[in-house]
Amino acid sequence: MKPVTIANDVYWVGAIDRNLKRFHGYTYTVARGTTYNSYLIMDDKITLVDAVYAPFAKEWIDNIKSIIDPAKIDYIVVNHLETDHTGSLPELVKLCPKAKLYSTAKCKEGLLKNYDIPSDMVHVVKTGDKLNIGKRNLDFIEVPMIHWPDSMFTYCAEDKILFSNDAFGQHYATSERFDDEVSRDILMAEAIKYYANILWPLAPVILKKLEDVKKLGIKINVLATSHGIIWRKNVSKIIDAYVLWSQNKSKQKVTVIFDSMWGSTEIMAGKIADAIKDSGVDVALFNVNKTSLTEIIAEMFDSKGFIIGSSTHDNDMLPTMAGFLSFLKGLKPKNRIAAAFGSYGWSGGAVVSIEKVYKELGLEIIQPSVSVKHVPDENDKKACYDFGMSFAKLIKSKI
Repeated sequence: MKPVTIANDVYWVGAIDRNLKRFHGYTYTVARGTTYNSYLIMDDKITLVDAVYAPFAKEWIDNIKSIIDPAKIDYIVVNHLETDHTGSLPELVKLCPKAKLYSTAKCKEGLLKNYDIPSDMVHVVKTGDKLNIGKRNLDFIEVPMIHWPDSMFTYCAEDKILFSNDAFGQHYATSERFDDEVSRDILMAEAIKYYANILWPLAPVILKKLEDVKKLGIKINVLATSHGIIWRKNVSKIIDAYVLWSQNKSKQKVTVIFDSMWGSTEIMAGKIADAIKDSGVDVALFNVNKTSLTEIIAEMFDSKGFIIGSSTHDNDMLPTMAGFLSFLKGLKPKNRIAAAFGSYGWSGGAVVSIEKVYKELGLEIIQPSVSVKHVPDENDKKACYDFGMSFAKLIKSKI
């Protein structure tokens, strides 16, 4: 895709990856591809903000060449070390060996470790530092743990653009570049999915940093993200959404997740979900083997209650459920209530293992688990329905 103007003499020169299916070490299932956003600022000092993933180096450099000879680039701002942001840097540096790179100290440390870039080429900046590039000044704002320790924002006051790194991004590959050019429903769904699966455990840090940025009193007309769509119409709405999401608030909603060996646990899950729905509480039901972790986590993110079930396997939960709960532990959900269910053939053990994870996460186990031996009979099905109805009533009392 050709460069796109986002302000006078400011261009998107990134790359679109429509074929991406997995991201972040296969933990994130991508439904709509992604973009690797990079921005070229044409001023007295030609400045590039961020790079792209290495496989897209040629496309990226060709975009830059369509505007200017890369050898004329004076400054390269590196907001984040991660490979999808920096993998193509070595190819560009060969073309502009006199350019100066600007990054945080931790980012510089990683750049020198990961790439063959001279140390004196990388200049360390911190919050409060400015870089004059001619008619414009770039302000640097350190934002550690949004979402790596090295992360920073870069702000251009003259154009009122915040180059926001991974914050406010989405995995959304489309020829359109701006929020007012795409479906708002799809955009927000991808934004919340991105937040839930990548940034959820960092919510307290994000909330504080957003408050710090607000105190700076900067006017933001454009949020130039590192992935997905650029925000220009709904800037305040996505910032407000991040504040809300970072407060760990939830809805009167339950997510039921299960794994079933021969179908018994699936029957239980269906009865539990039916009861919750019949009570008037929103419910989402997932077989962990048939839906991506990414989609499940996005539903759990705004749910007040989690009900998780598994068949017993070797006195434990099934391995797929164990893997899912390991991922959930890393996301550190807070202020949620939970319960467990499962089926077994002789000894049981799955619900004990699930509740152990709940305790490790600090989730409130709000009612005793329900277990069924062998295939659920009518009494067992009623017990599962009652279990779901009881949980729904407790959800209503909490919200």
